[in-house]
Amino acid sequence: MTAYISAKGLSKSYGKFQALKDIDLSIYKGQIVGLIGSNGAGKTTLINAILGLSSYEGELNVLGFDPHSQRDQLMKEVCFISDVATLPGWIKVHQAIEFVEGVHPKFNREKALAFLKKTTIPMEKMVRNLSKGMIVQLHLALIMAIDAKILVLDEPTLGLDIIYRKTFYDQLLEDYFDEERTIIITTHQVDEIENILTDVIFIREGRILYNASMEETLNTWKVVEPKKENLDEARALLPYREIKSLGRTSFVFKECDNATLKELGTVSRLSLSDLFVTLMTGE
Repeated sequence: MTAYISAKGLSKSYGKFQALKDIDLSIYKGQIVGLIGSNGAGKTTLINAILGLSSYEGELNVLGFDPHSQRDQLMKEVCFISDVATLPGWIKVHQAIEFVEGVHPKFNREKALAFLKKTTIPMEKMVRNLSKGMIVQLHLALIMAIDAKILVLDEPTLGLDIIYRKTFYDQLLEDYFDEERTIIITTHQVDEIENILTDVIFIREGRILYNASMEETLNTWKVVEPKKENLDEARALLPYREIKSLGRTSFVFKECDNATLKELGTVSRLSLSDLFVTLMTGE
């Protein structure tokens, strides 16, 4: 596989605070990676380093470029959405299209207009007068019209209702993503994106805590709700975590035989948000 992003010993400090701590990481062509972490975990610092927005220590290669010293070349191959609110409110829709066309060599105006024809967005309206849903559609049209190899989404659907969040990711997959592109997503709405991810990375206190494919994750982690008479037998198998909720007891197991678990009770997959809580709390 082709590594689009590779980091070795990547570190970043702000005075005495170390935001990234010796990170080793590879992200490959065709992956959709969820970068998940609590506030202050280092997600934004890592994204900024990848995008060439901050200096760093260690080695970092993005599409063959040093992001910090070769940012101009890199940004011809990379797109970034941080939040729908980042589009300037004073700009009109047609002006936004003209601006992106003028600054990005891989922008396809016809594609952007074709995407916008599927919406009700008026070309003469200012961004500040659009609904949040319309701003998302405009932002997506601009991004999907750029032939970039890497797309970085940092909380892209923040503040949107569930319908627009679902529409955002559906359009992204149907109209933009292919095996030649890589998408990195950071979000707090973890369960909404787990079905589109190929891989997941958990980051805590500047370190990579967990890095695996979704296939491996689903096969490795299981939740069991045992029958009452099997509770002690389940505990004897040394579960990774015990969860008590609404009078029920369930257990999180890692790399335990599925047939054995089924004899105890009901077996289900562990959601990404529950895995995140399990690993972050260290239970």
